[in-house]
Amino acid sequence: MTVSVERVFEIAAPPDAVWAVIADPEKRARPISVVEGFETTGDRTAVWHVSLPIPRLNRTVRVETEDIEIDEPEYVRFVGRSKAMDVRGEHTLEASGSGTRVTNRFTVDGRFPGVERYFKRKLDGELANLEASINEELEL
Repeated sequence: MTVSVERVFEIAAPPDAVWAVIADPEKRARPISVVEGFETTGDRTAVWHVSLPIPRLNRTVRVETEDIEIDEPEYVRFVGRSKAMDVRGEHTLEASGSGTRVTNRFTVDGRFPGVERYFKRKLDGELANLEASINEELEL
């Protein structure tokens, strides 16, 4: 089963300032509540250490991520692969009258029972965490 969500929010800052946060893989990972650790492994690659609060998954999952498309300063698309799930995410930035419109799309394909249910309930909130983190990072 696949879970997808799209969330659009406005940030009261110019696109280049928002891009500085969105383009940084660690700054994208840090606000996600289930990410317990993060390590950069290459120019466009990183590992997220994810702990999902679902039954029978009593371990941290290693999610290998890669930025597969970058169109600075407007778009980044990444993938994450693990034994428990695959994640696809993209962020599109557009100038708006009040700053920057950020369109976020995430898809999670679970390989372990309960992964899809968890993200179906929590993915929108995780994107709200990202929005709050961008505002905090930019001191808005």
